[in-house]
Amino acid sequence: MITRFMDLILMAVDRYSDGWTALRFAVEPNRTHEEGPMIVYFRIAVALLLCCVVPSSVIAQEKPKIFLGASSKTLGYSPLWVGARKGFFEQQSLDVQLVLLRGMPMTVQALSAGSLHIGSGGAEPYIDASERGLDFILTGGVINGTAQFIIAAKNIKTYEDLRGATFGTASLTGGTITVLREALKLKGLEYPRDYKLLIIAGGSATNLAALQSGQISATTVAVPLNYAAEEAGFNVIGKLSDGVPYFQTNVIATRRSWAEKNRPVMVRFMRAMVESLRWLHENREAAIDFLAKEMQLKPVHARKGWEFYTQNRFWPPDGEVTIEGLKYNIRIYAEQTGAKGPLPEPGKYVDQSYLHEALKQLDKR
Repeated sequence: MITRFMDLILMAVDRYSDGWTALRFAVEPNRTHEEGPMIVYFRIAVALLLCCVVPSSVIAQEKPKIFLGASSKTLGYSPLWVGARKGFFEQQSLDVQLVLLRGMPMTVQALSAGSLHIGSGGAEPYIDASERGLDFILTGGVINGTAQFIIAAKNIKTYEDLRGATFGTASLTGGTITVLREALKLKGLEYPRDYKLLIIAGGSATNLAALQSGQISATTVAVPLNYAAEEAGFNVIGKLSDGVPYFQTNVIATRRSWAEKNRPVMVRFMRAMVESLRWLHENREAAIDFLAKEMQLKPVHARKGWEFYTQNRFWPPDGEVTIEGLKYNIRIYAEQTGAKGPLPEPGKYVDQSYLHEALKQLDKR
């Protein structure tokens, strides 16, 4: 039995010589259906064994390999793909492997285990991990605001019409639903008195299908799906940023110990992120073309999406965390966990010294 197990491991290693190629293969959703869950679990175990060889220090390497985790590939995450596809990481002599992991729990777990060097995604999971003793820090922002719109059925045209409505949502906790409740409260709608929440698994596309079937009366979708929903005849009631103007939707995060040990590398990474963000802002037509192709969007939706993110500066040109927004994230986390006492200051979780050093280098050019 042991011999057979080792043979299987050697076969897997031979087929997937790069540990992260194996992990990416292992977590593809369709593999569960094609090969069965036990084979998928085996592949994940093999991948994690392979990933153990990823060095904790990369500073001595001429062109260090950095594993960067993304929990979603949507328009808002575009700066990560700009860095990878347009050569900004390469210009900093970094071999950045952008790995798409399904959801924040897997991203946080991989970062804490050292299988990722850098992660991205919502701020609250990293705050929670920090409170549990992990040495995570937030080093920059990717999406500095709420890009969700409230979409409603064709018979609902105003906030007042939402009384008695059933909203589709991915969960009953988390940043988006909390911001939605806050935005509706400002319009005089209280949960659960004035509306219901129904969990719809599967993301925005599934919520729109539930809206079409009449299962729900309203939901939230992120830009640019709001434009597609409007074209389908649904009504756009408003955007969440009207009620919550400051919010840290997406961040860059890493382990403090790794960043300190590899400071020059982390500074170069942050410099590449700033250059990616600035490229999006400063190259309108090229950026729109890139977004349409990379994110598989209609050109008109890519254009509108680019306009939304750049005009509202939700893609921060200097890569900074919005401190005012993060205060709101911290408040959400405290409410959801029942934390007592004064709220922590954002400085407990943020270290932008790497970003500031990168900005100094850019200013000297």
